[in-house]
Amino acid sequence: MPQITFKLNGKETEASYEPGMHLLEVLREECGVTSCKNGCAPEGACGCCLVAIDGRPALSCLRKPEQMAGHDITTLEGFPDETRRIISEAFVLEGGVQCGFCIPGIVVRASALIQQGKTDDRDAIRKALDGHICRCTGYGRIIDAIQTAGEATRNGGRLPAEPRRHSFFGEEFGLHRNPQFEFLSAKGHGIGESHARVGGAEQVLGERPYVDDMKMPGMLHGAMVLSEHPRAKVLAIHTEEAAKSAGVERIFTARDVPGERGTGLAVADLPMFVASGELTCCVGDFLAMVIADTQFHARQAAAKIRIDYEVLEPITDPFAALEPGAPRVHSEDTFRPAPNVIETPTKFGRGDVEAAFRTAAHVIEATYRTQPVDIAFLEPESCLAYPQGNGIKVHSESQGSQFDQKTIARALKLPESDVEIALAASGGAFGAKEELSIQAQTAMAAYLLGRPVKTTLTREQSTQHHVKRHPMTIALKVAADAGGHLLAVRSRIIGDAGGYAGTSGKCLLRAACHSCGPYRVPNVDAESKAVYTNNPTSGAMRGFGTNQAHFAIEGVMDILAERVGVDGWEIRSRNILNPGDRFATGQVMRESVRGLRESLDAVKDIYRGAKYAGVSCGIKSTGIGNGTTEEGRVVIRVIDGDHVEILNGYTEMGQGLYTATMQAVCEETGLPDSIMSVRWDKELGAICGETWASRATTLSCAAAQKAAHTLADDLKTHTLGELAGREYMGSVVYSFTTKPGTPEAEKDPTTHFTFSYATQVVILDGEGRLARVVAAHDVGRAINPRLCAEQMEGGVHMGLGYALSEDFPTTNGRPDSLKMRDFGLVAAKEMPPVDIILIEVPDEVGGYGAKGVGEIGCVATASAVASALHAYDGVRRFKLPMDDAKAAAPLLPKSRRRSRI
Repeated sequence: MPQITFKLNGKETEASYEPGMHLLEVLREECGVTSCKNGCAPEGACGCCLVAIDGRPALSCLRKPEQMAGHDITTLEGFPDETRRIISEAFVLEGGVQCGFCIPGIVVRASALIQQGKTDDRDAIRKALDGHICRCTGYGRIIDAIQTAGEATRNGGRLPAEPRRHSFFGEEFGLHRNPQFEFLSAKGHGIGESHARVGGAEQVLGERPYVDDMKMPGMLHGAMVLSEHPRAKVLAIHTEEAAKSAGVERIFTARDVPGERGTGLAVADLPMFVASGELTCCVGDFLAMVIADTQFHARQAAAKIRIDYEVLEPITDPFAALEPGAPRVHSEDTFRPAPNVIETPTKFGRGDVEAAFRTAAHVIEATYRTQPVDIAFLEPESCLAYPQGNGIKVHSESQGSQFDQKTIARALKLPESDVEIALAASGGAFGAKEELSIQAQTAMAAYLLGRPVKTTLTREQSTQHHVKRHPMTIALKVAADAGGHLLAVRSRIIGDAGGYAGTSGKCLLRAACHSCGPYRVPNVDAESKAVYTNNPTSGAMRGFGTNQAHFAIEGVMDILAERVGVDGWEIRSRNILNPGDRFATGQVMRESVRGLRESLDAVKDIYRGAKYAGVSCGIKSTGIGNGTTEEGRVVIRVIDGDHVEILNGYTEMGQGLYTATMQAVCEETGLPDSIMSVRWDKELGAICGETWASRATTLSCAAAQKAAHTLADDLKTHTLGELAGREYMGSVVYSFTTKPGTPEAEKDPTTHFTFSYATQVVILDGEGRLARVVAAHDVGRAINPRLCAEQMEGGVHMGLGYALSEDFPTTNGRPDSLKMRDFGLVAAKEMPPVDIILIEVPDEVGGYGAKGVGEIGCVATASAVASALHAYDGVRRFKLPMDDAKAAAPLLPKSRRRSRI
C-alpha cells in the first residue's frame, strides 16, 4: 500500500492508503481521528468532515491522500486547549448543539472565523456556514455561539453569564411568563431553568462516540448491495468476482439468514435480503452484504457484485395501485385487507355530515397534495455487533431497543435474552431510525463469523434506503355557517407508503385523527389509507402525518376567512378548541387545551401588524395513544455520598432528555447537578419502548419526579452517603386511550393522553421573501426553556424547507438524485430570524404538566407560509413544495431553480 507523510496535529505522521481513498478515510481509519465525521463523503455537502489544512478550513472528503504529503493537517483534537474550552462553552451556553453530529466541523469553521476577526459580522458567519448542514438547530443559536466565542477570545477567555437570547416567553412582545412558574426552584438546577445541556461540551468537541467512531480488536467491516430497480424479479446474484477481492472474508445473501428474514414495526414485510426468485419492492432493498478486513475493501468488493434481473414496470401511483386488477407490489398478500392497502384503513365519524352540508352557508371542497422529503439526518446508519456468550451484542443508533432485540433474535433463532442492544449516540433521527436498517444483517454476520463486525452505509445508500416523509393527497369537504363556524369536515386521505409498510398505517391514522386540525367540528367523517407502491418507502418523520393534514385544513380555514370577510386570526379564534369541545376523534378536551387559545392570542398583534403575514395553528398528540399502553420509568441509584446515577429507558437523540430528567431529580431532592450522571439502561429501555411521538420527556420527567420524591423523603433522615447502594424507581403508566373507529372508542373516545399546541406567524418582506417567523407554542411546562426553544427553532427550519424547497422527486420509482445538495434544505444564510414564545398551560396528566415539544415545532409552518404567500401575491396554493413563490427562489437547489422565478 502507498504511504504518505504529513504533519497531523503537530506531529509527523506516516499513514497508508489505498488508491481511491479520500483523506477523511485515512484520518478516521488509519490515524484514529474521530472528531471529523462522515456525513456525506465524498459529496462535500454537509461540512461534517472539515479540518484545517495549512491553517485553512478544508473538506477532508474532497482531498486525495496523495495530495497531502508534507502538509500540516489540524483536526479538532489538535486545537489549543483554550480554544476548545472557549468554543465548547460558548456553544453550550447559547444552545448551539443538539444531536451534535455536525458541530465539530462547524467548530473548525468557527475557529477560522475567530482567527480572521469576522465574528462580529453575523452575515459573514451565515455565509461561512453555507457549506454546513445542521438538521437540528435552525442555525440561529450556532451563529450566536460563534459570536460569543469570538467575543470571549478577545475578552481573555471570559464568557458572559447569560446567553444572547435568554427570553423565551414573549418579553420582546410585551408578554411575560406566568409568575407561578418563575423561579419555581430555589435549588439551582431544577424545573423551569435553562440548565446547560448534559454532555454538551463533549458533543461540541466530537468526543461523544457515535457507532462509526467505535473500534474493536479483530473487527471486520460490512458493505451492502442495494437494488438497482424498484420492481424486478431477482434472477441471480453473482458474487464470484467480489469474493476474490482484497480482504474479503465472506459474502452473505438471503440463504444465509438462520431464522426469519422479515423485519418491520407493524408488518414483517421488509426482508433483510431479497432472495433470488423474489421481487424487489423499491430501490432501498438489500440483496447482499460483503464482509472484509476494512471498510474500503468491503465497499470496493460490493461494487463488483452483479445481479441478473427481470425488470418489471413499477407501480408508482397510489391511486392506480388501488384500482381493481392493479398489479400487487408484494407477491404475498395474505396479511393485507385488500391488494396494496396496508393494514385496515382508518375510518371514524360522528354526527351527520350530510345534513350539515345541506344546511351550511359555506361549503368548501379542496384537494391538497404534499411531497416526499428526505429526513436528512446527518449520521448515516451504522451498527457494530460482536459475539457475547451464546449470543450477540449490538451497538445501534436506533430510537429504541425493543424492536431491534426482538427482530434480531428471530433472525438468528436466538432467545431474546441472548441478544443485547446497546444504544449509542444518535446523530439525528426525526423518526427515520425507528425501523431497523442494517442491525439484523450486521448481527448475523458477527454471530456467524464469531468476530466483531461494523457496517456503515454511505450517504447515498442511506438516502436510497431510509424512509421519506409520506406524500399524501388530502381531499376535504368542509361546511360552515354564515359566521364561519365550522359545522362539518369530511376528509379522504391517501398516503403513498412506498415499498414497505413501516409505520405507514400509523402515520395515516394520525393524519386522519388530525384532519380537523385544532378546531371544534360537530360532524366528522374521516378516512385514510396507506398504499403500497414501488416508490421509496415512506415512514415516520417529525410530525408523523399531522403536518400534511394541517397543510390541508389550515388552507381551507384561509379560504373560509376570505368568504366570511374576516382575517386569518379571527376565523381561527371563532373555531379554536376550548375546554369541553371535542377533538376530531371525539375526545373531550380538558382544561389544558387553553394553551391553544393562549398561543393564538400571543401572536394577534404581531400578525395584524405586518403587511404580508400568514397565521396557522397546530395540534399534535403527545404519545402513541390510540389504545397503546405507554410507560415512563426512571431509576435513581445512589453510588456513594458524591455520586448519584440516573437511569432512563428512553433515548437521548439531541432533544435534551437527559438534561430534563436530571433537572427533575434536582428539583425534588435539592441535590446539586454536579454529583449526577444520566445514562440509558437496557432493562428500562425494554419497558419504555421506542423514543418517538414526543413522549420521552413527558413520561421520563413524571417518572423521575416520583423516584426523586422517594429519595427526598429518605434524605430527611439520612445523609446521601448513608443511602449508598439504594435504588429508587419511579414509574408512570397511561393505558386509558382507545383507537378511533373501534367499539371501545364509541364508549370512550379518548385517543391520546395529551396534546401540545402552537400558533405560528410567517412574515414576508416587500419582495415576498422570508423576513421573520414568530412561533408561540404551548409546552405545558417548560422543564428547560432554552432546550424547548432550541427544539422549536429547529422545527421551524424543517417546516420552512417542507413548505418551500424540500422535495425528493422520483422517476419510475428511482430517485432523481441521491445528493444532499439537491434536497432543498434551507441554508444558514437563507434562514430568517425566529422568535419563540413559550406558553405554559400545564397538562393534567404527567409530572409537572409537560407536553411534547419534538414534533409540534413544524406542524403549523407550511400552512403559515401558504397563508403569507397568499397575503403577498393573492395566489392560493394547494401543493407542496410551493416552489413557484418568490420566497422559494433563494432556497431551491441549483438543479431545481426555475428561470421564471
